[in-house]
Amino acid sequence: MHTAHTHHDHVTATTATTATTAYEDAPSIVTEIAWVTRATTDRFLGQEPDREFWLRKAAVLDRIAIEESALYAPEVAAAAVSTSVLAARRLVEADVTHSGLSPRGSELVTDDDHRDHVRRAYRQWLLALTDQH
Repeated sequence: MHTAHTHHDHVTATTATTATTAYEDAPSIVTEIAWVTRATTDRFLGQEPDREFWLRKAAVLDRIAIEESALYAPEVAAAAVSTSVLAARRLVEADVTHSGLSPRGSELVTDDDHRDHVRRAYRQWLLALTDQH
């Protein structure tokens, strides 16, 4: 049984959500890439991206970076990791702008902090979807 949680409950949690936990019920990476691509096309048609766009984009790039880091040497995986960090920082920027998130208050300092934020937020988003069905 799932209980309802607010955005604030999960996003400001001090314990890190592991990648395995965050993405255990996630759609496939290919499905998420397709969704982000469609949403990007909509953006070019004049629609501003919403939080779901930034969240799903950051999460799929984080998942790709995790896989690359597991398969390849650090210097080979570096580009994927760097891209995932940039996307994570963009999600944090959106959360700061639209939800009042404080990076300092949430201790979002390092690249890993930002990627952990993505994982917590994505897990919360998945749980909210499950609760709706």
